[in-house]
Amino acid sequence: MSRSFAQRSDETELMDTEPVRLEDYRACLQDLSRVNALTLTHRPILRWLDHAVRHVDPNASLTIVDVGYGYGDLLRRIHDWSQRRGRRVDLVGIDLNPMSAPIAQAATPKGVEIDYRTGDIFEYEPDRPVDMVVSSQTTHHLSDEELVQFVAWMERTSMRGWFIADLHRHAVPFHAFRALSRLAGWHRFVQHDGPVSIARSFRREDWERIVQAAGVSPDAVSIRWYVPFRLCVSRLR
Repeated sequence: MSRSFAQRSDETELMDTEPVRLEDYRACLQDLSRVNALTLTHRPILRWLDHAVRHVDPNASLTIVDVGYGYGDLLRRIHDWSQRRGRRVDLVGIDLNPMSAPIAQAATPKGVEIDYRTGDIFEYEPDRPVDMVVSSQTTHHLSDEELVQFVAWMERTSMRGWFIADLHRHAVPFHAFRALSRLAGWHRFVQHDGPVSIARSFRREDWERIVQAAGVSPDAVSIRWYVPFRLCVSRLR
């Protein structure tokens, strides 16, 4: 059966709907982190951070919130970035799944200070000013209505800007990932959910509509495509 990529799919992902044990979920997140490394998933965010801090006092401490941190690999990469750049950072992660926090914490080396929290982002009230909000491969789990709410929340919450990294909805990555995940023998959730994630993801016109509905001027955001089939949306103040 042929699949249309004209609109976002509403097909559900197993990791959002199927009960799973802690160790099984850990194995899924570990394989997702391997996918992230293989496909250079975190590179656009790290490049954006370089750009975002160009005119920030190098002695200033930056609070960065990652929404949907999963295995915590992005926050650990940001920690490494801060060490290389000599930047002081206060890193906070928010994830809806209560199993993510112990898994991410166990994967984090001793001495690396990251505050992994569990909760609904729409109920999260930061206990400190937030400089930047980032989110990687999470927004495709949300409906368009939730995305409008999320963009509006980031706009209210971040003092310096925000960055969303996600997928480009297209037949090429859909079929390529399905073949690669089976060949690599990744976790069954990854094999099933990867193509679904791509079908649930975005094209430029989707983000333009969502951003405008959130009350943010399209002229204030950047929507950029990155290899391989990543579509990222960012805002700098």
